Amino acid sequence: MTPYESDDGRDAGETEDLRAGRRKASRYVVPVAVVGVAAATIGIVPALADSGDPDLPKISAQQLIEKIAASDVQQLSGTVKIDTDLGLPDLGGLGNGLGSGFGGAGRGPGAGGDGSAADPSARLTELASGSHTLRVAADGPDRQKVSLLEDTAEYSLIHNGKDVWGYDSESNEVYHSTVDDTPRGKGADEDGSRGTGRQEGLPATPSDFAAEALESVDDTTSVTVDGTVHVAGRDAYKLLIKPRQSGTTVGAISIAVDARTGTPLKFTLTPATGGAAVVDVGFTKVGFTAPAASTFDFTPPRDAQVTEDEGHGRAGTGAAVPGSGKGLAKGLDGMKVLGKGWNTVATFDTGGSGAPSGSEVGGDLGGFLDSLGDHVNGTFGSGTVFSTRLVNALITDDGKVYIGTVDKDTLVRAANAGR
Repeated sequence: MTPYESDDGRDAGETEDLRAGRRKASRYVVPVAVVGVAAATIGIVPALADSGDPDLPKISAQQLIEKIAASDVQQLSGTVKIDTDLGLPDLGGLGNGLGSGFGGAGRGPGAGGDGSAADPSARLTELASGSHTLRVAADGPDRQKVSLLEDTAEYSLIHNGKDVWGYDSESNEVYHSTVDDTPRGKGADEDGSRGTGRQEGLPATPSDFAAEALESVDDTTSVTVDGTVHVAGRDAYKLLIKPRQSGTTVGAISIAVDARTGTPLKFTLTPATGGAAVVDVGFTKVGFTAPAASTFDFTPPRDAQVTEDEGHGRAGTGAAVPGSGKGLAKGLDGMKVLGKGWNTVATFDTGGSGAPSGSEVGGDLGGFLDSLGDHVNGTFGSGTVFSTRLVNALITDDGKVYIGTVDKDTLVRAANAGR
């Protein structure tokens, strides 16, 4: 099959409509929080939903994507569970030390070095492993709230008009920044489209991940409808995204799409090696009525330590996009992209020597760092590959970095080709 040609005889005009539908889908889903990628097309394998529970009308993959694109949900509230299993090693106390040393992963008063424990960018690392429960609410493009619920504490990120507040109840620290409050018209996003707007900071809902999955796929991808499912008490279709290429660590992405509203309710990414999902994000409870206005009110406690973002930028940073090496290094000076589709690898030069080896560090710490990676050689030179169940990174001895959702052999081949 040639790129963008369906096996049901879909002509070029219909395919162009499909591509336009995919672009709209990535703009309208609610709300978008992770870093985007530059993908232009989507290859759709036509398939009808199998009979299942619930019993819903048959729908094609193209129609389901168009349903997401047509969704105009402005309000929602609910509870989201996030399970992440990247296969990262347990660093114990060493991890806490490294986290605080590099300004962000620590907890408690003063975490994040000179920053604030309430800075959204310091809290993203918590979602990289384990199970977490979030309470989310949205009311149009200018009001969203995400709360990370813990056993004895809570972290909240609140966007209300021009203000963005982060509050960590454990440390009693507050982070405040402002956003451009230029009127964009009722229901308009930053790009002029409708939807609930871009919530910077914590990736909070299945829609956050689904938008990027839809943007990432191209003619190297198969997209089908894989039956139906109940999610949070609602009827949904399952959209299945699978790479056609070998060499990627991504096995499949499943997105449960609400049959009534077109809103993604659940996102599951399984690795090519099989086993448990790497990322599983889904609503356990959801409603599509407007939250109370008071939901988005926030006044710092009198005794709280307040940190102002002097840059007056949007709070928070995005997360890497599954299936796109380009998302893994966005914003890095000199970053280049090698390969295509699911075999995309991002590369950049740190300007110095590579990762410290045991001989450079010495002692138990040096041996521990050596144990985390695999030493490799190629025409690029030599270096060390550090692996998770999804993302692999090659750090060369001369300070170059190659990173992507690809296996070790594909990463080394990319480094050889990009030397």
